[in-house]
Amino acid sequence: MEEARVIHEITPLMGRDSLYIADRRKKEFTYPIHNHEVFELNFVEHAAGVRRIVGDSNEVIGDYDLVLITSPDLEHVWEQNGCQSEDIREVTIQFYVDLSDDGFLTRNPFRSIHKMMIEARKGLCFPLEDIMRVYPKIDTLSSVKDGFYAVMQFYSILYELSKSQHTRTLATSSYAKVEVESDSRRVLKVKNYISKNYKDEIRLATLADIAGMSPSAFSRFFKLHTGRKLSEYIIEMRLGYASRMLVDTSKGIAEICYDCGFNNLSNFNRIFKKRKNCSPSEFRENFHKTRIVV
Repeated sequence: MEEARVIHEITPLMGRDSLYIADRRKKEFTYPIHNHEVFELNFVEHAAGVRRIVGDSNEVIGDYDLVLITSPDLEHVWEQNGCQSEDIREVTIQFYVDLSDDGFLTRNPFRSIHKMMIEARKGLCFPLEDIMRVYPKIDTLSSVKDGFYAVMQFYSILYELSKSQHTRTLATSSYAKVEVESDSRRVLKVKNYISKNYKDEIRLATLADIAGMSPSAFSRFFKLHTGRKLSEYIIEMRLGYASRMLVDTSKGIAEICYDCGFNNLSNFNRIFKKRKNCSPSEFRENFHKTRIVV
């Protein structure tokens, strides 16, 4: 059986264009799950109850939602779900900038934007306080007639958002196929080891040895630098790979369980349901319902 594929959207943004802005009012979300080459900042207002799927993240949003996505491979969709609103507003801003080491965003005034763009490869969600801070600029962006001033206003939105202290990434690194990055070389070496060996048993002593520390000191060090216990990080990475396999392959759930380093099927099902709020089979079924064959 041929797998359904995510629709790859061809956006209106042309080669020399800087921004594509769609500011629309509607009563429901109908567009299927998709991805696209360009970056996207998507703002949704008065849409409480809508389900937002970004990679393996699946959440029901409140009255305001703002998400930045900078990966061409990360599928996403806003579904009607239980939303009863008759006056939904969606402002979609599509754009592209050079994120290479030679791009202008690496210059000092723009470095916080560059860092945010890198994080947004997994999808980046902003808290209400930050949404309200940039709301006046998002609200008026589509009415700015002069292209230069529209671009300047948009970059001021990005800059304000880049100063946020409470952003939240949505998809897991392993699902989004994003290489791990870290300011600490020791943490980076450990994360790379976990990424390459997630299928096998991973021992604390081995990771501590890679970091050149005692096991107890390494456990404290890892949590300090990542904000998560080592065991939680390993589970999250394995679940990301499992979610990707549920979406992209027709392998059985038991096979996926063992392929991703879980050595007990019932334990895998329990952890998956606790973290994803659905069973692996429900995750696969729900995800494929949002896809279309192209």
